[in-house]
Amino acid sequence: MAANYQHLRAFHAIALEGGVTRAARRLNVAQPTLSQQLKALEERHGVGLFESRRSPLKLTDAGRDLFALTERLFAAAADVDDMLGEAVSLTGGSLRIGSDCPPQVARIVAGFRARNPGAQVQVRMGNARDTMRWLSAAEIDVAVASDPPADGQFTYDPLYTDYLRVALPVDHPLTALTAIPIERLADETLLIREPTSKTRAFTEQALDAAQIEVRETLELQSRETIREAVCLGLGVSVFFSSECPPDPRIAYRPLSGQVREQPLRGYLVCQRDRRRSALIRAIRAVAADLVTPAG
Repeated sequence: MAANYQHLRAFHAIALEGGVTRAARRLNVAQPTLSQQLKALEERHGVGLFESRRSPLKLTDAGRDLFALTERLFAAAADVDDMLGEAVSLTGGSLRIGSDCPPQVARIVAGFRARNPGAQVQVRMGNARDTMRWLSAAEIDVAVASDPPADGQFTYDPLYTDYLRVALPVDHPLTALTAIPIERLADETLLIREPTSKTRAFTEQALDAAQIEVRETLELQSRETIREAVCLGLGVSVFFSSECPPDPRIAYRPLSGQVREQPLRGYLVCQRDRRRSALIRAIRAVAADLVTPAG
């Protein structure tokens, strides 16, 4: 008895995501439809594929054997689509991209549009945690994310390397130095981002490593607000080098001394099972051309 392709697709997505809800988002179908397709597959072939219906779902022995086969099946299907679509332009296509780094995602979009001028691009900004959650839920096609957590369902293409810089008003006495010793921040009012910010986390780790306590901190919610506050003399701040656009009112200097050794690394991240698609291959090719050590 031949297996139904749609039923196999439903099973594969559920096994991959570990639950029906996330699989339904991935396939953009209603959750009851997906549940019915899985039930029909099991009943038609008289086999149980999951140990229970409680999330996270666990495969039975038969389910694991079938999943190994569907991985090969849908990988081959993706290869067929790519082969048949090699000559097809991405004109009229649409790319959904999420990021926690405005300058880097702008570079990616510019590179992608230069190669595919007719393609539509939607950009969604958030912190790194939000960005990876959107990708996992298939709400975006690719993510440009800094230090994302390792996960076997994704592929990671290195994109940039970033280092901390101190932002100072141009008339600040410390601008006379070519690099700012981290201990000099102890006497300053430090303007910081929200608690979920990677910039704030790296800054606090650097201060902790050097056993430095700053005189005062002032929490502001965005890079733009902090840069304006620096210009107004409310304090100094720390940014990554990619977050330091030219501004005649601000001087940027590298940190020196006992600072965090590991830089911030940014990646283009996509769903592993979509890496062969024409869209993902196109955006990964752009990322490969743009790899650069920032700072």
